[in-house]
Amino acid sequence: MIINNDINYSITHENSKINYEKLSILINDFLNKKNLDLDKVSQIYVNRGPGSFAGIRNSLSVVKAFHLANKIDYYCYSFEDFSEKNEVKYENIPKLCDKLKVEKNLINPIYLS
Repeated sequence: MIINNDINYSITHENSKINYEKLSILINDFLNKKNLDLDKVSQIYVNRGPGSFAGIRNSLSVVKAFHLANKIDYYCYSFEDFSEKNEVKYENIPKLCDKLKVEKNLINPIYLS
């Protein structure tokens, strides 16, 4: 999901091993379809789990690459961070992370065992 000036853009993909291999391509295609430019992205919010090791590792690797290449700050959250997790909507994640003072550019993944 991308939130730009209170406009939400979202996309979903079926979970597959192929998607992990082409995650950055999927993100780039999504930006292009919405006429959005990665240079204008200032923050990325990524769910740090719980989830599979490979899925979290790949997602965080792509986010860190965007951070290094484009100086985009990232915030890693988990729905477990939020007390009312059943009522959390993706578009509220930035405000919730700000409220809970989630540190930027810090990763603490939660893997399923």
